[in-house]
Amino acid sequence: MTDPNLHAGAPASEAALSRIAGAPISWGVCEVPNWGYQLTPERVLAEMHDVGLAATELGPEGFLPSDPQEMAAVLESHHLTAVGGFTPLLMHQEGHDPLPEISRILTGYDATGAEVLVLSAVSGLDGYDARPILDDAGWTRLLDNLDRIAHLAAEHGVRAVLHPHVGTMIESGPEVERVLEGSSIALCLDTGHLLIGGTDPAELTRQSADRIAHTHLKDVDSTIADKVRAGRLTYTEGVVRGMYRPLGTGDVDIAAIVNTLQGAGYTGWYTLEQDTILTEEPRGEGPVHDVRISADHVRDVLNASSTPMPR
Repeated sequence: MTDPNLHAGAPASEAALSRIAGAPISWGVCEVPNWGYQLTPERVLAEMHDVGLAATELGPEGFLPSDPQEMAAVLESHHLTAVGGFTPLLMHQEGHDPLPEISRILTGYDATGAEVLVLSAVSGLDGYDARPILDDAGWTRLLDNLDRIAHLAAEHGVRAVLHPHVGTMIESGPEVERVLEGSSIALCLDTGHLLIGGTDPAELTRQSADRIAHTHLKDVDSTIADKVRAGRLTYTEGVVRGMYRPLGTGDVDIAAIVNTLQGAGYTGWYTLEQDTILTEEPRGEGPVHDVRISADHVRDVLNASSTPMPR
C-alpha cells in the first residue's frame, strides 16, 4: 500500500518515479464489445516491463486469469505488480445491488496486493456512445452505493475511487461536483475523460487535490474532443481518429497537473492511458511506441519537479 509518510511536495523521489503504471487499454485491450483486435497479455505485459513500468492495472475481465493466485503468478512472471482495475459498475438502477460483485472482485485484490478499485458508473448500455440522464432517485442510489462500496473496499485495505468517464452517469463537471459534495469517495483523476466531458483537469486538480487518490494520465487532441463533446462524433469515432495522444503531444497540461499533485502530497499511482483501437496484430513496435513516449514524458516532469529553483 502507499506509504502515507512519502510526502511529495518535496522533490520527486525514487518513490514517485516508481509509481508510474501501465494500462492494457493503451494496447487496445478493452471491456467494450467489438472494441477491436485484442492483444495477448503476454505481449502487453512484456512490453510494459520493457518500457520500465512498475505495475499495471488489471484490464477487463478475461484478460488475466480469473483465479487470483494464477493472476498474481502471471504478473510476477513479468516483474509487474497490480495497481487495481477499472471496474465498470451499475450503481444507479433500482433493485440492483452492486456489492456482491465488488466482494468477488476484492477477493482477487487480496491475492494480488492490488490497492485501488477504479469505479465507473456505467449507464447499463453497451459502450460509451450514449447514456440516459439520472433522476433524483437515481442520484440518491448512486451516491449511496459509492459510499457503501468505499466502505467495503476499505475493509480489504483497498481505496475505492470514482472515475468520471465519457458515456457514463458521471461525465460532466456538474456531475463530478455532485459526487464530491454528495459522497465521501475519492476521485480517479482521468485527465482525458474530464477534458472531453467539459472539465479542465488542471483546474479540478487545483481545487480538489485532497480528494484525488488515483490518476489516469491521458493527453488529448482538443479539436477532436470538441467534436465528441458537441455530438458530431461518437466517443468511439473520436478514439479511432486519434483523439488520445502520447503524453506531452496533446492539449492537456500534464506538467501543471503532476506538479499540483506532487505539491499537495499525492502518493498514489500515475497510470498511463492512451485509449487505442486496433484492427489487427501490429507490425513493428505498435502501441508500445507511444507508451514509451508517455513514460519518458512523465519521468521528465517528475524529475523537473524535483529540481530546486535557483535562488
